[in-house]
Amino acid sequence: MKVNKCGLWPRPHSLRGRFTIANVTFLAVGLLLAACASIAATYMVLVGEIDDSLKGSQSSLAKTSIDADMVRRLCQLADLLQSGQGGQNGGGGPGSSAIAVAFQQDLFVMLDRRGEPAAVCQDGTIPVSSEQRRLAEAIPDPAGLVRSGGAKTVKTGSMEYRVVAIRLSDGTIVVKGIRLSGVKHAIGNLLIVESVVGVVLLALLATGSLTAARRRLSPLEDMVETASAIAGGDLGRRIGTARHGSSEVEQLSGALNAMLQQIETAVTESERATTQLRRFLADASHELRTPLASVRGYLQLYEKGMLDADEKERALSRVSSEALRMSRLVDELLALARLDDRPALPHGAVDLSRLVRDAAADLAAQQPERPLTLMVPDCRGDGGPLPEVLGDEAALRQVVGNLLSNVRVHTPARSPASVEVAARGEKLLLRITDSGPGMSERDAARVFDRFFRADAGRARDSGGAGLGMAIVQAVVQAHHGTVALETAPGRGLTVCVTLPTVGAGTAVGEDPAVGEDPAADAARGQETVVTGAKSTVPAAT
Repeated sequence: MKVNKCGLWPRPHSLRGRFTIANVTFLAVGLLLAACASIAATYMVLVGEIDDSLKGSQSSLAKTSIDADMVRRLCQLADLLQSGQGGQNGGGGPGSSAIAVAFQQDLFVMLDRRGEPAAVCQDGTIPVSSEQRRLAEAIPDPAGLVRSGGAKTVKTGSMEYRVVAIRLSDGTIVVKGIRLSGVKHAIGNLLIVESVVGVVLLALLATGSLTAARRRLSPLEDMVETASAIAGGDLGRRIGTARHGSSEVEQLSGALNAMLQQIETAVTESERATTQLRRFLADASHELRTPLASVRGYLQLYEKGMLDADEKERALSRVSSEALRMSRLVDELLALARLDDRPALPHGAVDLSRLVRDAAADLAAQQPERPLTLMVPDCRGDGGPLPEVLGDEAALRQVVGNLLSNVRVHTPARSPASVEVAARGEKLLLRITDSGPGMSERDAARVFDRFFRADAGRARDSGGAGLGMAIVQAVVQAHHGTVALETAPGRGLTVCVTLPTVGAGTAVGEDPAVGEDPAADAARGQETVVTGAKSTVPAAT
């Protein structure tokens, strides 16, 4: 625990050190106040008992009509009795009066009319002691003490006494005092005991506070370690569950983990977007460089007159073809750029069935030898009309055209294909299935990447630039729909597109109502066939 000194007080850096010092300080202040209160109460109780004893003796003398002479005769009589007992027992002698000794031990002082201490016994065998004289001198106003009727504390040197005074019938003042040394001794012992107990309690509290703080604050140390690991590049690091943490620490851990997950997702997406942009620029440059190089080559040959008439015609045809391909590529790039900016597409009611029929007719015209099954019902299963899609007709027509273009380009001309349109709740399903070679799982995961081609050796004039499926995904997402693939090597490719219908919610990110069970989808398709909604485009169309 690092500690900085500021003046006379230590200031630790760690939170548990500050908690420990604060707890110890609070307990020390509490113990000090409790000790002061207990010592004051004990002193008041002991002094009160002394006062009660002095006042009891004072009241006893006040009830008897006695004067100084009677006190002296009583002392003399007691001395004679004590002497006789001493003679019988072989002991005793002058000055052995028990009463006189008792008067001396209890600081029984008689003051004459001048305020001077006088001997209690007439024979003077027990003279006034020096302590009695000091006590008499310590009382500034004996008469005032008599009038007050209470006890008072006086001090002579290092000794303190609690005294009371009473005036006898002849005017003599009798002072009775008790030493307070016993009280001081008791208070001193109590102070020692409370000090030892207080030090032990403070040590136990300091140890317990450090241990408890270390256990309770251990999740914060885990957070610091996790933050350091994340700063070092380990973005997948998370804060573990605290074994000894409080509910606030658990809430903080959960909030930090959620924040770290969002940060990791954002960083990952940023890196992926940067990588994709870099690859996109490289692919776009490569795609544009090839036709530009062909155009430049043919134009240079034409300008230098190195082509005859037939070669000139073929060169112009190639230049036109390459220019058309560049124009198509630029149009696709512009379409993707607009979709990336997510502009507000013109939404309206679109008859998807009509778009599918038109695209199927175009495919049948281009490849009359391909068996094409078209399942476009005129109504939904409950007898109602097939709902229309909410979207932009031109963009949706491009989606259908790109999907059927993939079937035409990437599968053999005589392999069967099917196109299905069906209602799925508040969404409309477009399913296009071919019988081509299919795709591997790795290629299927990248099929929507821009400029991606599953067959890298495919000619660009037949395989396209690899932007068709990227445009399909961007358009579908712009319409708040979803697109999914079902494929495997040798099992063909099925593309499922779901789009919201007119009047349906268009919340982004809803799960599609398609593709959950191929068998069930096939059964629904069979139901469509049974109802007579199936139409097969003949090969001779």
